[in-house]
Amino acid sequence: MSYEPPTPPAELPTDIVNTLNGYSPDQLQHVARYAEELAEHKAREARLEEESEDDEIDERPDDLPDDVPSKATITIKDINDNRYYYWQWREGDRVKSKYKSPVSPDE
Repeated sequence: MSYEPPTPPAELPTDIVNTLNGYSPDQLQHVARYAEELAEHKAREARLEEESEDDEIDERPDDLPDDVPSKATITIKDINDNRYYYWQWREGDRVKSKYKSPVSPDE
């Protein structure tokens, strides 16, 4: 381990370097963890955005409600010994659902 301070990346603005140089080791550890988590979050958001653009569907099913995106799929949920169809889709990190209809006993 060197006794010389590290050289900041050329891509890092000078004002950020100066601010970080004024921080304590504990504060720098918090900044490092936050920066890593923020970078992962932004990369994930960019990936999800790119995937949603790639997954666009040209045709909407006839029974798809207006407030349900065309990328939604139908899932079956068992609730109190009854089965129901739900539209289900992803919005960011969350999965959204909307009731569709009961499953007929024949299915």
